[in-house]
Amino acid sequence: MQTMFALVWNNEVRKLFCQSQRVMRVIWVAAMVGSLGALVFLVDPDDAQPHRILVDTDADTDDVFALFYLLKQDSTRFDLQAITINANGWSEAGHAINHVYDILFMMGRDDIPVGVGGEGGILPNGTILPNVGGFQPIIDQGMSTAGECRYRQAIPVAQRGRLDVNSNYGLRKAFLPQGSRRYTPLQQPTAQQVMIDAISSGPITVFLMGAHTNFAIFLMSNPHLKKNVKHVYAMGGSVRPNCPKINSSDSSGECSDIGNLYPQDSNPYAEFNIFSDPFAAYKVLHFGIPVTLIPLDATNTIPLSKSFFMEFERRQNTYEAKYSFQALKIIRDTWLSDAFHEQYCMWDSFLVGVALSIIRNSHNLYGENEFAEMQYMNITVVTSNEPYGALDGSNPLITGYSTPRFNVQKNGVHSGHVQMGMQDPFCLQKGKGKCQDGYTKEGTGEDAVRVLVATKAKPNHDNRSILGREFYKSFLHVINSPERTGRFDIRTQYPFHREFLYKPDFGKKIRGKPVVFDMDMSAGDFLALLYLLKLPVELINLKVVYDGLDLLGLTPT
Repeated sequence: MQTMFALVWNNEVRKLFCQSQRVMRVIWVAAMVGSLGALVFLVDPDDAQPHRILVDTDADTDDVFALFYLLKQDSTRFDLQAITINANGWSEAGHAINHVYDILFMMGRDDIPVGVGGEGGILPNGTILPNVGGFQPIIDQGMSTAGECRYRQAIPVAQRGRLDVNSNYGLRKAFLPQGSRRYTPLQQPTAQQVMIDAISSGPITVFLMGAHTNFAIFLMSNPHLKKNVKHVYAMGGSVRPNCPKINSSDSSGECSDIGNLYPQDSNPYAEFNIFSDPFAAYKVLHFGIPVTLIPLDATNTIPLSKSFFMEFERRQNTYEAKYSFQALKIIRDTWLSDAFHEQYCMWDSFLVGVALSIIRNSHNLYGENEFAEMQYMNITVVTSNEPYGALDGSNPLITGYSTPRFNVQKNGVHSGHVQMGMQDPFCLQKGKGKCQDGYTKEGTGEDAVRVLVATKAKPNHDNRSILGREFYKSFLHVINSPERTGRFDIRTQYPFHREFLYKPDFGKKIRGKPVVFDMDMSAGDFLALLYLLKLPVELINLKVVYDGLDLLGLTPT
């Protein structure tokens, strides 16, 4: 009996042991699957490959700082795929593209395609032909590259304007090395083709550093490629007014202008980039792609302070740092007032810094980053002024058309008065501007889009530092880093290259009739120029030689 009991007992124990082993195997397998699942969850597929980036820029000086900051990043994380030039802003096409080519050559990135312009047009019925150049705002674009300059009037031509930006105050040719790529009219890759090539190749993030003309045309022409655009980061706009705080020394109680167009204009609301093509900005905002906006609200809180300037002057360890600081110094020395350190801000470089930090922290749904405080807002872009349905001839979308262009509604938000220039009488009311073209305005209802907006630059975590903003510290660290640095400047590229300025001394000679010579760079004009230079100064006093084509960037000035 005891033997039988022992056998039964042993069999039951073996069964329990086997069952426990099976349970343990199941638990182990489940644990392994759970661990693998956790690993899959923790490894973001976006982090497993570089973030592809396309930049659309107007090649202003602050855009140069932004490009350097981006090019200095590890390309295995942030890979700049292409650059397109916004030819509707601060620089002319030829000069801008040569500037970018020289920067890329210095940084060893001649592999990056650069596109600008194009000879395409837009038909009266709104049909967009291939390779529209983006030289005009979308509403003014016709069949040629010539047309209205209604918005570009806000940008000065001479000092601190397009002529200075074209040459970066004369620094471009004096500092940057010269590669083999140069602007070639009619052979230059167009902005639209470069965008199509980059965006059709896979998921990409877009940085907009100027007017939105190029990118809006791309979206309107290639809606099927919208799915490849992961996110748009734009520097532009101004959302909330800068009103005096309670107990402020400003007792007027009035809000200052929230835009940054030059004084004596008729629009106190707009910022340059959005004002340059409000309809394009509206299209980009309403196209259904996630947008993060870095407006003046945030950039005004990160001006180029005296302490930052002094620290930058002390820390110039790379060619790109030297080039950037020299440009800043010229701008400061030629600023029209003593308020340079309060008025000149880190506009586009701050955009790139905030964008890259948000991408690094992409697991955070609220745009948490190192450099800026963020907030979701419902925003639209004002493209015309009330009353809507205006028939005063100012609006090319509806004037002369029984059916408005681009299917806009006859009495909709695009149908009002469109600002005609910087002194448009419609926009002046008792000497003050009232027009809102280009205003990134908070709103409600169907016309407002939920946008992530930077509201303020974050302070430096180190309270003892003279650099008051966290991004000041990051910018100086990145641009002075020995990694991915510029290879040489023009003097190390050509060690025997020197530039001299010879000024003749005419002494007490009585000069002849002053002459201004306007030439078009033809062979005959060069012969005429040589003839004028050979004449005695007592007979002909050649004061100025002017080339009309220079403004188009078609001459090597």
